[in-house]
Amino acid sequence: MAKHNKLRKDGELIAFMVLQRDGFTILETNWYFQKSEVDIIAQKDRFLIFIEVTTSSNKKFGNSSESIDKKKIRLYKDAVEGYLEQYPSDLEVRFDVVNIIIGKDETEIEHISNAF
Repeated sequence: MAKHNKLRKDGELIAFMVLQRDGFTILETNWYFQKSEVDIIAQKDRFLIFIEVTTSSNKKFGNSSESIDKKKIRLYKDAVEGYLEQYPSDLEVRFDVVNIIIGKDETEIEHISNAF
């Protein structure tokens, strides 16, 4: 597995574990709809939450969540519509980002609720 793919998978696993620890019910991981992939779909309280996980190995180039552009947001929103067509829900929809920096000595985790 390429180094960047391993880093991404490691980040998604960390996010999965942190979200579970924090009381989120994980409904789907790596859910695909057309050209979109939603890293994690979860439920907590009255929210259905679509979560983008960003992972980097350092802060050198800024926060990796900054790579979420308008196109990515549009694709995410299309995926939500597709998900809700397949799995109707009365829950309120929210978009979160979990930003993970896996450093040599420590791992930083930032959970941004209602990110976009």
